[in-house]
Amino acid sequence: MDNGNVAEGESNGSAVTAVMSGKESDPEFGPREGYRIVKNIAILGFAFMIHFTAFHGTSNLQSSVHSDGSLGAFTLASIYGSLILSNIFLPVMVIRWLGCKWTIVVSFVAYMPYIAAQFFPRFYTLIPAGLAVGFGGGPLWCAKCTYLSVIAEAFSVIKKRKVKADYLIVKFFGLFFVFYQLAQVLGNLISFSVLSYGDDEEAPQNISTAYSVDVSQTCGANYVAPVDRQLGNDTDVDFHRPDAAKLNALTGIFLGCMALASISVAVGVDSLKRYNSTRTGSGSGISGVRMLVITMKQLGNKYQILLLPITMFIGVEQAFIAVDFTASFVACGLGIRYIGYAMISFGLANAFAAAVTPSITKAIGRFPMIIATAIFHLALIVFMLVWKPTTDYYAYSIIVACWGLADGVWLIQINALSGILFPGNEEAAFSNFRLWEATGSVIMYATSPVLSTFTKLVGIMCVMLIGTVGYTTIEVMEYRVKKSAAGKRFEMIQQQG
Repeated sequence: MDNGNVAEGESNGSAVTAVMSGKESDPEFGPREGYRIVKNIAILGFAFMIHFTAFHGTSNLQSSVHSDGSLGAFTLASIYGSLILSNIFLPVMVIRWLGCKWTIVVSFVAYMPYIAAQFFPRFYTLIPAGLAVGFGGGPLWCAKCTYLSVIAEAFSVIKKRKVKADYLIVKFFGLFFVFYQLAQVLGNLISFSVLSYGDDEEAPQNISTAYSVDVSQTCGANYVAPVDRQLGNDTDVDFHRPDAAKLNALTGIFLGCMALASISVAVGVDSLKRYNSTRTGSGSGISGVRMLVITMKQLGNKYQILLLPITMFIGVEQAFIAVDFTASFVACGLGIRYIGYAMISFGLANAFAAAVTPSITKAIGRFPMIIATAIFHLALIVFMLVWKPTTDYYAYSIIVACWGLADGVWLIQINALSGILFPGNEEAAFSNFRLWEATGSVIMYATSPVLSTFTKLVGIMCVMLIGTVGYTTIEVMEYRVKKSAAGKRFEMIQQQG
């Protein structure tokens, strides 16, 4: 087993600061090492795809399937609440103990009780299982981000540094998210196929007569979820619980997906010990308490502070799509059965964005790419604020697909930026990324029952604008640093833990 120090190649505790630009400092790799790195990314992406096929497919059904006493809503809240604590206390420590590879495997296993609890959904089964998901999520995503960042730098060495590590980080994140975003598509396809099997009920031809609402006036930005309304008691949306046998069959399929994901990483992914002989991570040779201090001290970095608003925005906008868009737009305007179709469009657009973002970024640059995405997303939010919903399914599909395009770019660029800006401190940087992303999600989940969709869209727009200003400030500061230091800012640096 990989016992995990990202800095295991360091043999003494002395301070070492070396710019790894000369051939003498670079390790030697075999002629096929590049293919092996690509293989690692592909298997890791496949494992995350099937793992989150199960997780997303299950989570998308929580609020409707487990509506009694708002059990589904409380379960989702427990997941993201524990995720915040997980990102504060666990990632650096767990990665130090287990290494990135085995942290991913163990974290996958931590998600499995959540799926198994669907066989017997009660407060005393789902809530603890939801907490386990959150506690596993922090180390999982931090380990994944660190793994991709380190092997991107190794790949740059293989290419004799003819390809910059910061570009490779974006490219590798893009390849990974092509796999990951397909999970949303597969999860909804599996759910729809299993739950609709043998169901001969025809979809209503006239949605406006099937539900007792004035769609153009009640749904969309005008939608308000009363505070005292219990999920499942709506008169305008059908929340009927699917047949128990179909739910159990779906749960069994998803549980098998998670088991396969864990085995794939354990057997098919190489340990980072293969690539870390020139690196020192923030978790090198220090106690768990000290690593916690390092994680929190990362918040003292000016770049990390400037990234917080845009990181929170990612959590806010993803939670909005998962909870508010599905309720206030799709379920209100079309009915609950169309939620799966809408999320398929979102997943496909996400995957497309992940595939093309690295190439476009290479052609036009990171800064123009993010600014263009911000303008596009701003225009989409303004449209959603003024649009009068109809019963045309394609309109909802186009809206959520556009949101998926923007979300895909945000995810890749901001994830990659955390790896680019903090070389040698990826664990602490990505831990903070997941921490504040989860905080944004929890804020959105908490305000969902008490704020109108119009208010939430305005809030999302404001957070995005503040985050874009913070990001722009980083780019300006980086430009000045690189100009004065002749481009050495992004060179791989070996730091003292």
